[in-house]
Amino acid sequence: MKEIRVGLIGFGTVGKGLAATLNTQKDRIRKRVGASVTLTRVADIGVKELPEQYRSVTLSHDAGDIFTDPDIDIVVELIGGIEPAKSFILTAIENGKHVVSANKALFASHGREIFAAAIKHNVEIGFEASVGGGIPVIKSLKEGLVANRIESIRGILNGTANYILTRMTDHGTPFAEVLKDAQAKGFAEADPTYDIEGIDTAHKLAILMSIAYGLHVSVDDITTEGISKIEPIDIDFAREFGYRIKLLAISHNHGDHVEARVHPTMVPEDHMLANINGAFNAIEFIGDTVGDILLYGQGAGMMPTGSAVAADVVDIGRNILSGAVNRVPALSCQPEFIGEPHITPLSELTCPYYFRVTALDKPGVLSKISGIFGQHNISIKSVIQKSRHADEPVHIVLQSHSASEADVVKAINEIDALDICTAPTMKIRILIDDED
Repeated sequence: MKEIRVGLIGFGTVGKGLAATLNTQKDRIRKRVGASVTLTRVADIGVKELPEQYRSVTLSHDAGDIFTDPDIDIVVELIGGIEPAKSFILTAIENGKHVVSANKALFASHGREIFAAAIKHNVEIGFEASVGGGIPVIKSLKEGLVANRIESIRGILNGTANYILTRMTDHGTPFAEVLKDAQAKGFAEADPTYDIEGIDTAHKLAILMSIAYGLHVSVDDITTEGISKIEPIDIDFAREFGYRIKLLAISHNHGDHVEARVHPTMVPEDHMLANINGAFNAIEFIGDTVGDILLYGQGAGMMPTGSAVAADVVDIGRNILSGAVNRVPALSCQPEFIGEPHITPLSELTCPYYFRVTALDKPGVLSKISGIFGQHNISIKSVIQKSRHADEPVHIVLQSHSASEADVVKAINEIDALDICTAPTMKIRILIDDED
């Protein structure tokens, strides 16, 4: 029976998940592929020896051993980061190897170069694990929804941020304390910047948009804001208004331009995305034919992500055996039809807003603030002002009707310049379903 041989670069968390999946599921995979899918070589500079169950696998400290091994069909890159991962992938491609990777930062920043190289050398690129961990989101978008014009993408794409916001919501714990707890439990990295500032989510959104719209979308095209400024008081006020705060990736397809943004969002409590909690991910697509689709599951972790990597390996293995390499284009569209993105300027966004103004408790303060909003065409829907101790600033919380981002920025700048304001105004956008 034919054998598909795999070389793995990086024996970290996800690498171990892939190895375990290929090992424990080998009989099932053989029956479904019609060939054995075998991990034959691992390259990792920090591993002295492999576990006993992988005694037949060759360990190397030089990734070059994998590129030059004529018996290896598929190279799996799981070291992350930009370099040397990018060079490793391009070298593998130049050596005629098919490539699988979970490297969202690399594909969101340099995907165009990598996909072009793969086309030139007629090899396949699998990157299912780059978005949504174990959720088959990329395969669903590339194949299951191929007959749809994707109208919108909305999702919770980072488990760390969602875990933090869930804990803050359920227990009223301050951000810094929840982050420390998340790091202790392994949900957050020692340097959590990419997770909490929305960068990881933006990487994933760039990949999804590229497939959904047939455009070369880069992470640099996406407006990105994180959750580090969210306070328990904002979560409490959101609850009073009937919302939960989530870090959302949002894109809408307007035909000649597309929205691309990541930011904290107030989501109505009865919306599906408001009820995705803990470290879970969820991605919602709206297609013009299929309607509303929600994919939900574990967005990270050794075995869920290892499962997604293994799925790419199996797909490519099947294509090798059937002589159908690149049957499904990497970005779903044929390369000649992939265009350049025209991103909607954030200043043109129109949606409702939540504002928390911190000001001295003096007569006329509310009317002055409301007047500034009115001068900038921002209509106020509701107001909450709670008394505090004497001589302390008060929080004036307002919910607006739909307003333009440009007007909101001007109004906030004017309000924050007032002598009565003691802290920058908090602004959170509110999700509405009819914005689709």
